[in-house]
Amino acid sequence: MSIRHGLLALLERGPRYGSQLRTEFEFRTGSTWPLNVGQVYTTLSRLERDGMVVQDGEDEAGHLLYAITDSGRVELRSWFEHPVDRTSPARDELAIKLAMAVGAPGVDIRDVIQSQRRHTVKAMQDYTRLKVQALTAVEKNGDRERDDIAWCLVLEQLIFQTEAEARWLDHCESRLIRLSSTARVAGPETASPGAVAGAAGTGARAAAGAKEAARHRP
Repeated sequence: MSIRHGLLALLERGPRYGSQLRTEFEFRTGSTWPLNVGQVYTTLSRLERDGMVVQDGEDEAGHLLYAITDSGRVELRSWFEHPVDRTSPARDELAIKLAMAVGAPGVDIRDVIQSQRRHTVKAMQDYTRLKVQALTAVEKNGDRERDDIAWCLVLEQLIFQTEAEARWLDHCESRLIRLSSTARVAGPETASPGAVAGAAGTGARAAAGAKEAARHRP
C-alpha cells in the first residue's frame, strides 16, 4: 500500500495537517487500511525530505499544515499513469499456510481449507452488506458522493478478491482429492502425506514448465 501517494493525492486538494490526512485517508478507504498519526507524520517527513511537500504555516487551531509541491504533483501524476507492479507479489499468508500444510504431520489440509472457506464466505457477505450501505450513501450524500464512490470501489475490490479466494480454495480441495485418489491406486506407500505433497510439487513444476514453454512458443 502506497501511503505516500495517498497522502499526496489528498494534499493536491489543498493544505492539510497530519491527523486531518489520516481521517480523510481512512474515510476515503472505509478504514480498510487504518493508519496511525505516527505513520502519517513519518511519511510527511520523508516527502518533505524528497521535496514533494513543504510546510505551509499553521491553521487557526495551531496545526502545522503541509502542501504539495510541483515535484510532488509530478510524482502523483506518474503514480496515476503507471500500472501497479505485480512482478514481485506481496506474500500471501493463506497460500503459504496451505503450502506448508501439505504433508505436515498431524494436519488435515481439508480441515484447514474448510475453516478458511467459512471465514472467506462470511467476509464476502460482510463486504456485500457494506457495499449496499455505500451505494445508498452515494444516492443520499451529494457533497460527499466522491468519498462514498471511492469507498464503494474499495469494497468491490475486496468482494472480487474474496470471490477469487473462495474459487481457489475449491480448486485446492479438488486437486488434493484427485492426488489422493491417484496415490491410493498406486499403493499405500505412495498414499502417504509426503508422497501426496511430492505429487503436488511435481504437478506444480510441470504446470510451470508448460506455461514457460507456451510463452516461448511461436
